[in-house]
Amino acid sequence: MSNTNRSGRGKNRRNSAAPQGKGKASASRQPSQSTQSTRPSTSQSGKEVRSRGASLSGVRSKGRTRESAPIEGLPVSKNEETVIEIVGMNHDGEGVGRADGYTLFVQGALPGETVRVRVMKTKKQYGYAKLLEIVKASPDRVSAPCPIYDQCGGCQIQHMSYAGQLAWKRQLVVDNLQRIGKLNVMVEDAETLASNTQDDKEGAEQRVQDDASVGDANQTTGPATSEVQMIGSNRIRLRLEGVMNEEDTEQGIRVLPTMGMDEPWRYRNKAQVPIGAAEGGLVGGFYAKGSHRIIDMESCLIQHEHNDEVVAKVKEIGNHFGISAYNEETGRGLLRHVVVKKAFRTGEMMLVLVTNGRDIPYKDEWIGSIREAIPHVASICQNVNKKQTNVIFGDETRVLWGRDVIYDYIGDVQFAISARSFYQVNPVQTEVLYGKTVEYAGLSGKETVIDAYCGIGTISLFLAQHADQVYGVEIVPEAIEDARSNALLNEMRNVKFEVGASEDVIPRWKEQGIEADVIVVDPPRKGCDPRLLDTILEMKPERVVYVSCNPSTLARDLRVLEDGGYRTVEVTPVDMFPHTVHVESVAMLVRNGTEG
Repeated sequence: MSNTNRSGRGKNRRNSAAPQGKGKASASRQPSQSTQSTRPSTSQSGKEVRSRGASLSGVRSKGRTRESAPIEGLPVSKNEETVIEIVGMNHDGEGVGRADGYTLFVQGALPGETVRVRVMKTKKQYGYAKLLEIVKASPDRVSAPCPIYDQCGGCQIQHMSYAGQLAWKRQLVVDNLQRIGKLNVMVEDAETLASNTQDDKEGAEQRVQDDASVGDANQTTGPATSEVQMIGSNRIRLRLEGVMNEEDTEQGIRVLPTMGMDEPWRYRNKAQVPIGAAEGGLVGGFYAKGSHRIIDMESCLIQHEHNDEVVAKVKEIGNHFGISAYNEETGRGLLRHVVVKKAFRTGEMMLVLVTNGRDIPYKDEWIGSIREAIPHVASICQNVNKKQTNVIFGDETRVLWGRDVIYDYIGDVQFAISARSFYQVNPVQTEVLYGKTVEYAGLSGKETVIDAYCGIGTISLFLAQHADQVYGVEIVPEAIEDARSNALLNEMRNVKFEVGASEDVIPRWKEQGIEADVIVVDPPRKGCDPRLLDTILEMKPERVVYVSCNPSTLARDLRVLEDGGYRTVEVTPVDMFPHTVHVESVAMLVRNGTEG
């Protein structure tokens, strides 16, 4: 995602929206889910409309484009048809095939398939081909249930079984650790991994029960948290103390199976829908791949159903009152985006109308119609964005009706969600991700923890339930304001937040006598700032927990930390965005000589 910032994937700005385009799936182009057994009914029109605000990059340039000269000596040429074996899949979800040793990337092809393709573009080392026919299908191939899957750009691997997706995402992490990080990864098959993981859990559960029977279960450090987190933390502590019967550490890093969803559909709690115009009135949906052409839609299989309902009603009511869509080329028109936020636990919803100006025709009638049609909406806001940009939000936000925030929970921690504050879009998997982070921190209630890139304090507050003291640092001032508010909301007084760059603030804390037992980092896609890595090595915490949204930068940074005296013990991939190529990972590192 472009427009990312140091707070992580654009994730902690109040104005967290990013330009719609390549990179981490944007709010209106995020993941869509697919399983073999579930086929939600949809009524999508699939109508493709060029947004009046479309970028000129999506328009064919005038005049003829000069064709580059053919490259001599290649085994294939442009427009040639050939049959190839697909041997893998790259990080963009494209099948990787070989034609007499020459690499071809094929969108829509899966590993293990034999396919007939047409070569579309050639370079010296590789080329691109179009899938024409599946000669031999992969056992992981499924029919994508979304009727506009081929047109939309939000889901890249919906044609792959969910089990296949989870296995591929783990392998993607393994490949990056080995290829980029030059790290030693333990060789285990998926069945053995799953069995060992279950054995670890069951053994830890028994030990927790044994501990409780002795009477050591009355010590608490904060609000109650899930049993799984407690079990996991005990498992890690036991491992570090050398109690558990682990394999020889020389066998390498243990990469666990990807933690997926029981129901990988309808998981998004936020929709950011661009609005355009067609002959029938307002349209809104997703941008087509690599463009600003809007694919009009009525239902998205990864969005919560209520998000779809709100967007559809806003378009319907807007058409009734003659509301115009913003035209990026002329700078005219009113409605730019419709943003909907859904609190999964509380059920509250927020609607944000992003407009090109403050004045809304028939404002009171429009608000009244929305409230009547969508009674579960608790907040209606307006964001004003007059800039000629594809960044969604402008600087001014005002409440048109209701509260300025809605409330939701991740685990036992409550969060206030405003129009522009960041909140993870998959609340179910967010709890899984943060639970694994707490587990890897291995907290006993006595530790001091530093949360670098803390954002609005989501991970910090999870950690504070198990630690003595947590310090969070974040470069975005608005995010720190939200973090402090959320700490007050949860009556957590063992958390301190400070604005600034981690590599500047953490050394200052060290000078003040603050020594971290554990440092947690959750950086943007570009990974940790090199100075932060140097700071970690200088501070020498016993453990580092690295939360990553990019396997390649994770591997790069783990190499730096390993060279500086740490050992990566375990990595767990977490599927935050089913049916896309994106995978989160949590890595646990220990300082050499501290394992017990």
